[in-house]
Amino acid sequence: MEERPRALLLKFPGTNCDAETARALEAVGFETEIAPISTVTRELLAGIRLVVLSGGFSYGDYVMSGRIASLVTEQKIDAALKEFRDNGGYLLGICNGFQILTQLGLLPEGSLVHNTSGRFQCQWVTLENRAPESPFLKQLPERFEFPVAHAEGRFVTADPAEADGYREKGLAALTYADDVNGSFASIAGLQDESGRVLGLMPHPERFMEARDHYDPDWAGGDSGKGSGYFLFQSLYDAISNSQ
Repeated sequence: MEERPRALLLKFPGTNCDAETARALEAVGFETEIAPISTVTRELLAGIRLVVLSGGFSYGDYVMSGRIASLVTEQKIDAALKEFRDNGGYLLGICNGFQILTQLGLLPEGSLVHNTSGRFQCQWVTLENRAPESPFLKQLPERFEFPVAHAEGRFVTADPAEADGYREKGLAALTYADDVNGSFASIAGLQDESGRVLGLMPHPERFMEARDHYDPDWAGGDSGKGSGYFLFQSLYDAISNSQ
């Protein structure tokens, strides 16, 4: 039997989307392991092809979303995630995970701050796929929907022109079709220059099946699958083909 690519999900106190993200990964063929950050070492990354930082409220978001988690990760494994990426590994950060990857310097410089609405937003959004060749997004169309659920999801840069530059350089992999939270350049997700690191605020793991959609008449085409399935399937195919 062909060996399945292994995915490691880092769990922090307050992370609450790790189990459903693991199920989503397993649905497309990954072998998964959820590891509390207290148990994570450099050695644990051996044989891993994908590291995932799931959504939730790491350490209660008491300082700022993802800040304590990023500091603890640096303390536990220092530059191991950068080395993991440089050696061909893939990293995915969803919502709180996006915030953490940004603070770890694994994504283009910027911050995720409070939405301009001043409140937590839980809603469906339309996204634009601006990186159709990304290993994460190859199987997704130009426009699709994912749900969001965040209070600090507004992407900002020191100079708004930097965010515009990310779009021009292809680093803004996903943008909102509408102004959802005030993000500069409507950025909903970023990739790094290697293309092997992606962070996004929306939750693909919550839209794996057509029945997950808010519209009961949304059929999802012949597959009956939701858009999230195709994000994870894209990634699975990219990693499997590179083994």
